[in-house]
Amino acid sequence: MSGWLIITLVLVLNFMAAGHALMYKRDPRTAWAWIVTCLLIPTIGPVLYFLLGINRIRTRAKKLKGEPMLVRKRIRPESDGQGSLYSPPDMAEIPGYLQMDHLSRTISNRPLTSGNSIRVLYNGDQAYPRMLEDIDKAKKCVYLSTFIFDTGNTGRRFISSLAKARKRGVDVRVLLDGIGEFYSWPRAGGYLKQEKVPFARFLPPRMVPLSPFINLRNHRKMLVIDDDTVFTGGMNIGDRHLVDEDKSTGTQDVQFRLAGPVALQMKQVFLEDWAFCTGEPYPGQMDQAKDLSSGDAFCRTITVGPDQDLDKLRMLLTGMISRAVERVSIMTPYFLPSQELIGAMQVAALRGVEINVVLPARNNLPYVHWATRNMLWEILQYGVRVYYQPPPFSHSKLFLVDDVYALIGSANMDPRSLRLNFEMVVEIYSRDLVRTLTEHFQEKISRSKRVRLVDVDSRSIPVRLRDSLCWLFSPYL
Repeated sequence: MSGWLIITLVLVLNFMAAGHALMYKRDPRTAWAWIVTCLLIPTIGPVLYFLLGINRIRTRAKKLKGEPMLVRKRIRPESDGQGSLYSPPDMAEIPGYLQMDHLSRTISNRPLTSGNSIRVLYNGDQAYPRMLEDIDKAKKCVYLSTFIFDTGNTGRRFISSLAKARKRGVDVRVLLDGIGEFYSWPRAGGYLKQEKVPFARFLPPRMVPLSPFINLRNHRKMLVIDDDTVFTGGMNIGDRHLVDEDKSTGTQDVQFRLAGPVALQMKQVFLEDWAFCTGEPYPGQMDQAKDLSSGDAFCRTITVGPDQDLDKLRMLLTGMISRAVERVSIMTPYFLPSQELIGAMQVAALRGVEINVVLPARNNLPYVHWATRNMLWEILQYGVRVYYQPPPFSHSKLFLVDDVYALIGSANMDPRSLRLNFEMVVEIYSRDLVRTLTEHFQEKISRSKRVRLVDVDSRSIPVRLRDSLCWLFSPYL
């Protein structure tokens, strides 16, 4: 009798999990995959679905942040949220600007801020000294969020500066990802606790009760200094970003120092995440200071994640590629675009838009590189240009459209960033910045190897099988 009872319970569990996937998965391919897994792998299939397939973040966010936080007041196309215009004549003259701005404003529900200055910092060799300098000068607050916080020489320098800032009376807070913290040992949280630096962990893993959020990570990188200065990009904290190009060691990346009104938008993002992790009350919408203008760049912060921000990045990238007139430049370490993005690139290339995709020739995650090679033919056959950048490994994440638009931040062009991770990107309208980054692209392309369709087609059968198998699991890489 007990045996039949166990069999009955297992069957009920299998069918309940399969039914949940049937009702709540929006992609039919994903729904089919989970249904088959749940029905054909008794017990293990439903457990995997419970751990990896169910999005509980939206419900938890509503409880901790409150519904008004998640459903922001929709901003009218001509308003900055306070009733004033923010589409200056010089920006309105840019071809396609109004359509581009309307798309991202609708997606983000955040206004475009004017009067920002931007400095490009290459690798940790340039970025870390400037970040530490600004931490040492901070008077009001220092908020740091990072996915990986190594505890080598660089990490300990940051911890020392954060501790000194706290002792000066500065409001210091550090947000660590619960999984990313394990990339270094000893963990950064132990050092921060020892120095009495306030910190929180984003969805840390636990065994009892078993954490169902292990696949949903906070990948955002930002350093907020007071109300007027922020750093963002793809760079974590660690010695790995100190690059020796002669020896092809280290990890290349691009970091950005932004000064101006956009800093308050990023500060708001950090405080939302802090409230989510700690349960502390969120202070609410911050008033825009009137004296933060320091440049001529127009910027907007856009959050991406499996909560209310699901699919924002995919829609934004697809829309911007569709609006491109002359060129689209993409640099990313992990390139596994969705079918919608592939379609947008194919159509843009057929329209005569020059599309350049720069990828690392040697990836720190070989299986991602193999999976990417399995899908490159889909864009190569339509004229998209793909280049393999030589070592050291490039972790840079850049997206440029024509001569005016740049998207920077923590997001890669892969399923993890598009659907699973909490990411933050900043869109920038600035001819000067795009010109600088275009020169950076061209310099990298000049030293890269172009990938031809014949290169992909000439892979051996064993290599094709390996690449195809990795691609099959690409939604979870």
